[in-house]
Amino acid sequence: MSELHKFIFDGLPVRGAIVRLTDAWQEILQRRAGNHETGAYPEAVRALLGEMTAAGVLMQSNIKFNGALVFQVMGDGPVKLAVAEVQSDLSLRATASLVGEANLPLQGQLAPLASLVNVRGAGRCAVTLDPKDRKPGQQPYQGVVSLNDVNGGRFERLSDALQFYMLQSEQLDTVMVLAANDQVAAGLMVQRMPVKGEANLAAATESGDSENDALGLNEEYNRIATLASSLTQDELLTLDVDTILRRLFWEEKLLRFAPQADEQSPRFACTCSRERVAAMLTSLGKEEVDSIVAERGKIDVGCDFCGQQYGFDAVDAAQLFTEAGKQPPSSDVVQ
Repeated sequence: MSELHKFIFDGLPVRGAIVRLTDAWQEILQRRAGNHETGAYPEAVRALLGEMTAAGVLMQSNIKFNGALVFQVMGDGPVKLAVAEVQSDLSLRATASLVGEANLPLQGQLAPLASLVNVRGAGRCAVTLDPKDRKPGQQPYQGVVSLNDVNGGRFERLSDALQFYMLQSEQLDTVMVLAANDQVAAGLMVQRMPVKGEANLAAATESGDSENDALGLNEEYNRIATLASSLTQDELLTLDVDTILRRLFWEEKLLRFAPQADEQSPRFACTCSRERVAAMLTSLGKEEVDSIVAERGKIDVGCDFCGQQYGFDAVDAAQLFTEAGKQPPSSDVVQ
């Protein structure tokens, strides 16, 4: 099962989370690989999308928000757009649009962000918060930063780009370690919290550490960030959560929350379904559907987001119209 663990450091202005996506991540890859029109993502794209999905869960887990967190990277490389979407209940999905050759070698176990997305320096990173019950006229919140550092150099790692995003858009010191293979997509995030107003930080404020409550100046955070940064991608992918936290922070007083489990754990979910595809085909009309079946022998419709394919042979197509009254409202979009 996929799992999310959150923790804080007692008396210090630091919080953290670690996520391991297993079944949820494998479902994303299996749906794409099972699509005979697109086939599986290249290895480097799988690594990038896995890192993004783990990062999306980490970011969503630290905000009180009823809606979708949509994490995107877009640019001028062979990956035109990659998206990881995580709902407030931690249901998730992810996709990537390719426009060129993406069979690139990994950088160790990391996706080559610059070569995949930011070839000529035009790449961007965006995080959108889309409320579930948006009020009339209300626009989603979106933060966008370049995939280049302040000196114009291209970020080679997704974690570096996200740390830059957190600093520029959210004014939060952040360390992220991300990694993904075909079995696991995982991430560790450590963040500095503002000292003021946090009950668990009473010891820090009483000792006068509030003077260091500024970006890059908190010594406690900097010490823990250094420890977190020492985690390797191989350790993140192969070790269990208890072992990782014990190895990194064995000298720290760590307070852990109960892990997200069962229906509250990270899990795959896409809005596509066979019923929605059937409704879309019904809206085309019997004549159009029959002509497609006559030409191709069957109809295959793939979800534009997750890649899942839904097949309808001649018998299935005929039943669409003999049972039309039982179909849900029609839609011409499967997503």
